[in-house]
Amino acid sequence: MTKPTPRSTVLVIDAYVPGRSAAPGAARVFKLSANETPLGPSPRAVEALRGMADHIALYPEGSSRALREAIGARYALNPDRIIAGAGSDNLLELLALAYIGPGDEAVYSQHGFLEYKIVTLAAGGTPVVAPETNYTAEVDALLACVSERTKIVFLANPNNPTGTFLPANEVARLARSLPSHVLLVLDAAYAEYVLREDYEAGVALVDAHENVVMTRTFSKIYGLAGLRVGWAYGPAHVIDALNRIRSPFNVSSVGSAAAIAALSDRAHLDAAIAHNDRWLPWLSREISALGLDVLPSVANFVAIRFPDAPGLTAVDADRFLMSRGLVLRAIGAYGMGEFLRLTVGAQEANERVVEALAEFMQSARAPQDAQAGVHG
Repeated sequence: MTKPTPRSTVLVIDAYVPGRSAAPGAARVFKLSANETPLGPSPRAVEALRGMADHIALYPEGSSRALREAIGARYALNPDRIIAGAGSDNLLELLALAYIGPGDEAVYSQHGFLEYKIVTLAAGGTPVVAPETNYTAEVDALLACVSERTKIVFLANPNNPTGTFLPANEVARLARSLPSHVLLVLDAAYAEYVLREDYEAGVALVDAHENVVMTRTFSKIYGLAGLRVGWAYGPAHVIDALNRIRSPFNVSSVGSAAAIAALSDRAHLDAAIAHNDRWLPWLSREISALGLDVLPSVANFVAIRFPDAPGLTAVDADRFLMSRGLVLRAIGAYGMGEFLRLTVGAQEANERVVEALAEFMQSARAPQDAQAGVHG
């Protein structure tokens, strides 16, 4: 052996590739690839960042106590059962590191968030994929994949990139049916956007079970993606395990300050919810009217399926939209190569996407119609 060699499970990981942010050659770019809020962060969060400028030479308080207390006050939770992290991704990594090792397995649904596979392999475990029905996770399929080797079941609810969700009674059935040695991780990154009465982010299940934990983030509706702040709520023994292995000072002082300020601005949060509630159904309706399939979504994005026909594929559409400065997310890595994921944007961006898709469908179908006329 002539050089250091990483574990074999590391070398089989396909590194996570984030959504693109640029459209070369376009005069103006609308980034609709990363599920970022078009409203930006709360003005209070921005002001809190400015107020931290003179304090960045100092280490943050190690346990993110003030942030945990603010989260606890906002959601009526015990701060001692909350852990903060550098985004919810950081907490998913900690959960895998704490509970998965060689020979262990983690289960997740067919089109679930790519990070579940990455953190499982990074911890030395084996990913197990449960089939979905109509691009939606299915409780019985997840349970069928659980064995004595299973240590974690990951469930994104709502799911990224499909936008679909499991109702509260189905998630409760999953929690009740899992063996006590299996940890159910409810990834609720998009919970604030969901207005369905049959949805529950996971707090009630965490309170009712010793093997359920919920993760959340400030990256989506709160508009703090660049600061990397997330949190998890779980049983005391799970939080204790994660605190033993997390990096010291894993949340920056500026990130904590901005998150605390964002939590205090209910008006900004309500505005983001209202904006999404207006434009999510509008986009779904207008794009469907063009003859494209749109998966039903409760999050701040939609998955659009394109035909498997020359000139009309998702690759063709992606190229066409990029030329007009509209950057969507190709999701072939999720086994959904016929789809593009579109983030709900500002009004101008939303209207431009629909106009561009209409132009794309018309221009792509014109040669086919002409050819059909010749043969007719």
